[in-house]
Amino acid sequence: MRSRTTPYRVLLVDEGQRLRALARPLFEGEELLPCQTDADFGTALDTVRKLSPDIVVVDLTSPDAFEAIEAVMAEKPTPILAMVPASHKHTEPFRALSLGALELIEREDSPSPQFWRELARKLMLLAQVRVVQHVQGKRRRAPKLDNSPNDPPFPLVAIASSLGGPKALSVLLRMVPKEFPAPICICQHISDGFTEGLAQWLGAESALKVTEASDGALMTPGTVYIAPTGTHLLVDRSGRLRLDNGPAIMGFKPSCNVLLSSAAEAFGRRCIGVILTGMGKDGAKGMSDIRNAGGRTIAQDESTCVVYGMPREAVELGAAEIILPLEQIAATLVQWVETC
Repeated sequence: MRSRTTPYRVLLVDEGQRLRALARPLFEGEELLPCQTDADFGTALDTVRKLSPDIVVVDLTSPDAFEAIEAVMAEKPTPILAMVPASHKHTEPFRALSLGALELIEREDSPSPQFWRELARKLMLLAQVRVVQHVQGKRRRAPKLDNSPNDPPFPLVAIASSLGGPKALSVLLRMVPKEFPAPICICQHISDGFTEGLAQWLGAESALKVTEASDGALMTPGTVYIAPTGTHLLVDRSGRLRLDNGPAIMGFKPSCNVLLSSAAEAFGRRCIGVILTGMGKDGAKGMSDIRNAGGRTIAQDESTCVVYGMPREAVELGAAEIILPLEQIAATLVQWVETC
């Protein structure tokens, strides 16, 4: 996190402007400062225009919250965190991500001090989301291996994503046909407890079956498997899913590197790795492992990323065979999977 001499300015948006009293512990430190006025859903855009906050927190207590997010992101794009009251945690919150919010976090009726500390950390990270310098990929082709009777039963697509990932995944999966001849495994960094809702939302957004991964399940082509929060997702050569409760890797559990490296080891040249928008380095090593095992790899390009951090790391490592805009990734997967 970069040093900053002035606090990040936070705009709170909710129904009836009742959030400020509840969120008072959020501003006990010196890193965050509430804007002089809060906003309700109807005045959110005008307030953002007037105050230019560093980060906006929207409490998802009404359908009007989604209209506020949509308006801000269309007219004056600003980092937004959507806060989901526990009584509202279902598939609908993911609409906020599709409209441009960067992150979801669940809020209990009486949040603990730990909740506000964690929220403060997230807000300081999200407030720093900026366009970063693009680094051209090293476009070397993966070596082609001869067919072998010991090859896995089908090809596999393994996807890593983080900040901005849910929206990117919905765009990508909508373009993948129902009869896609490979399973798709996804490691998405997201707040605890939201992967089941993410699976339901993505399933409603696409023609594919989308589910949380379960230990020992045999993968089937045309099905998408989401790594559950708090558990690493791996695959084996027989085409089964494995869940592992080992320690977090680079602070992440599930870890994108764990999934991608596992896919490289088990599926080799029959694996396609994809790294989407996200902050940090998780996934770059796993993408490199896929390339070194003879698989093929795609990194989302800077222009279509919310944050180019994870794809950039993969590109700099030489792990990305090609760099594509988000809208072109699905068509490339359809083409490549036929020759894996």
